[in-house]
Amino acid sequence: MKYLIVGLGNPGIEYNNTRHNVGFKTLDTFTKVSNVVFNTAKLAERAVIKHKGRTLVLIKPSTFMNLSGKAVNYWMKKEGVPIENTLIITDDLAIPFGKLRLKPKGSAGGHNGLKDIEAVLGTNQYARLRFGIGNEYAKGKQVDFVLGKWAIDEVDLLEEKITQSIEIIKSFSTIGVQRTMNEFNSK
Repeated sequence: MKYLIVGLGNPGIEYNNTRHNVGFKTLDTFTKVSNVVFNTAKLAERAVIKHKGRTLVLIKPSTFMNLSGKAVNYWMKKEGVPIENTLIITDDLAIPFGKLRLKPKGSAGGHNGLKDIEAVLGTNQYARLRFGIGNEYAKGKQVDFVLGKWAIDEVDLLEEKITQSIEIIKSFSTIGVQRTMNEFNSK
């Protein structure tokens, strides 16, 4: 069985280690611990990980965050992955830093990457793993916060939650979204 795992972020070294790129960072860590590398492909960086008889196609769209839908749609079709086997990993300002929330569907919640995916796919019926980045910024400084680098005091918890995110991805592909939510959303 095949799954499409999409980490949202912006391409380019200037966006490395920014809060907005936590989807990219999660998949980078997953490939590193799996001894797999990303290759440049159409509309994305792509890697494949085998896990318990499943094929996980990981992509990091090269379309920039606000145009992620084009890459998601292309790779779903190219790989023949149904929407129920697609998982989007994204940052979320509305969730406190260090909290992870898996959902089987939902609104974009003001997130431009999710808005574009929903517009291109014509539905919000896809699973998403929302990685809480908090909202500790001054009024009018949201963009600076989201595109800012992780603070030194956030790094340890960040690494722990990325490791947990990888476990959620593996669980999603083996036992499904509902059972994975039951296991991880309360942690």
